[in-house]
Amino acid sequence: MRVRSTLFMGMLAIGCAAALPVVHAAAPIETRPVRFAKGASSATIKGSIKGDKTIDYKLGARAGQTMSVTLKASNASTYFNVLPPGSNDVAVYNSSSASNEWTGRLEADGEYKVRVYLMRSAARRNEASNYTLSVAITGDAAAKAQLGTAPASDAKVKGTPYHATGQVPCSMGSAAPGSAQCDFGVIRGKPGNAEVHVTLPGGSKRVLTFLGDKVSADGGAAAKAVKSGDGMWSVDVGGKEQYRIPDAVISGG
Repeated sequence: MRVRSTLFMGMLAIGCAAALPVVHAAAPIETRPVRFAKGASSATIKGSIKGDKTIDYKLGARAGQTMSVTLKASNASTYFNVLPPGSNDVAVYNSSSASNEWTGRLEADGEYKVRVYLMRSAARRNEASNYTLSVAITGDAAAKAQLGTAPASDAKVKGTPYHATGQVPCSMGSAAPGSAQCDFGVIRGKPGNAEVHVTLPGGSKRVLTFLGDKVSADGGAAAKAVKSGDGMWSVDVGGKEQYRIPDAVISGG
């Protein structure tokens, strides 16, 4: 009986072991640097992931700057997280619980990570995704201080850092001035001061900073601006981009 019992228990142990799920180690996270072209403050990256592959896109930024991230993917289960300096898992933004577009002001100096991944259910099915990731870093702490703070009565558009959003006439290259419409969001400061974040055709971004009668562009790009009698700003950036910004966008009302 003892021999039979021992044999039975051994077979039982083997059976139980076979029934246990096989646990695979998570794939290591691949890291890639984000590089902006000279004079640019944004970059557009095309990539692909499959299964549990995860990619961290790293870039440096300073406290007071603004980061914008947009992700467009062939698989609807593709998302991104934004991780602050020193964090490997705690994110300041998780697109799976909101949307694949985000703009936020950064709270610390250091290296940020934009982590692109497939939702766990899609990863388990070994699905694949091709995507386009656009990342922009604009502004600086000194400019934010100059901008000042908008009156409390100037409410922000829900779920955004902007006091107003919409479209403004724009054109690129040799196209006729104002021949296209570009989406914008404006962050207002003291009266007459504002940052206008414009999304160009193709997804890249341009930030125009208005400080009274002075207008500048992000990335060190040369900007020329003229204000007409009807309160319309005509802004030329580098001889390649033209924008028409109504004074109402800057001052509200």
